[in-house]
Amino acid sequence: MELKDKIVSSYVAFENDVDINSEIHNIRTKALQNFETLGFPTKKLEAWKYTSLNSILKQDYSIFPNKENTIEFADVKQYFIHDIDTYKIIFIDGKYSSFLSDVTHDGKDICLLSSAISKHKYSPVIENYFNKIAKQDNLTSLNTAFANEGAYIYIPRNVEVEKPIQIINFTTGSEAATMIQPRNLIVVEENAHVQIIERHQSLTDNAVLSNVVTEVYAAKNATVDYYKIQNDNINASLVDNTYIEQKTNSVVSVHTFSFGGNITRNNLNFYQRGEHMDSILKGITIIEGKQHVDHHTLVHHIEPNCESHQDYKGIFDERSTGVFNGKVIVNKEAQKTNAYQQNNNVLISDKATINAKPQLEIFADDVKCSHGCTIGQLDDDALFYMQQRGIPKKEGKALLMFAFANTVLESVKIPEVKQRITKLIAEKLNVNIGFDL
Repeated sequence: MELKDKIVSSYVAFENDVDINSEIHNIRTKALQNFETLGFPTKKLEAWKYTSLNSILKQDYSIFPNKENTIEFADVKQYFIHDIDTYKIIFIDGKYSSFLSDVTHDGKDICLLSSAISKHKYSPVIENYFNKIAKQDNLTSLNTAFANEGAYIYIPRNVEVEKPIQIINFTTGSEAATMIQPRNLIVVEENAHVQIIERHQSLTDNAVLSNVVTEVYAAKNATVDYYKIQNDNINASLVDNTYIEQKTNSVVSVHTFSFGGNITRNNLNFYQRGEHMDSILKGITIIEGKQHVDHHTLVHHIEPNCESHQDYKGIFDERSTGVFNGKVIVNKEAQKTNAYQQNNNVLISDKATINAKPQLEIFADDVKCSHGCTIGQLDDDALFYMQQRGIPKKEGKALLMFAFANTVLESVKIPEVKQRITKLIAEKLNVNIGFDL
């Protein structure tokens, strides 16, 4: 049985096991019908021209892992940002782990989507926000059809969350191949502030496919700092669909650090529905072997006097492949828009590949919009200069690559996250250098 048929046939069993909510049921049913019509994306679609899922879709994935595994904190401590106190929403094989989690309802809701869907007191938020900005494309529809578990974060107006929130999905390999579909809903009300760190981590050499959808709503004057750490095992693949809607004077930043995994596809979509707001999209990709990372970004400027800033750096070695497809749309009404988009790439190996397609669609005439893309190799003169001053070639290359990526690191607001990413970069570059932060 093909994976698509297996998924469709599993839907009835899934709905029998989850709490019944008539409106959510209707949303799921329509989404399943949409996925059944569209199927999995192929390279025939323009948006997937450079990314094929064929190799990972051949696996016989378990749609609902049957075994419930427990994990000791000591065994997974390395995957947490454990240097600081944080709220934690932790899942093991798609199921909530109360043992590893630290959630709260004290003045804010940092808990589970399954609880929010099933309990009446959360109904106003679910009805107003759930599945309102997510696209109806192939894989988002697939996630929506089986949406039940994930992080539910609701920050009321004027609340500044005192510590970051970590969302981590662990996969243990209890099945020969596992597919999970986390669904996150994050609502940040007027003048509220939150920092979120998200990670998907496989603890097995078995195949894993994570199809994730996250919806983020930032109200007037809200601030959201979001950090995605992607450093998974080589047999794990990730499709991350993130949709963000902003209101007047809000600031939302998303930093994506892609260092590991088999195939990683990041779909990051911003919708600006207000004035005087800022959308910040930054990323660092460092991959090797036959790894594949695909960044698809969209910033839609709908109203005037807004800004967006995109800065993505890529370092590709061996036979790795990178894709950057960034689109900025400026509506006719969105005058005084300032949109910046930059994608810079370094190819360490002659066999590495990068496909870059920066795009601007501008329908307003009083704007400041720019985009740029560079693809090249390390500066031989700079490397020679460093060697002449006693720096070994290997460390010299690492310093040049770190400097290349540092413009993204500079804007990370959580020092412990910056330290962790710096350490991961050093590991990826196979050097032991104490970089200054």
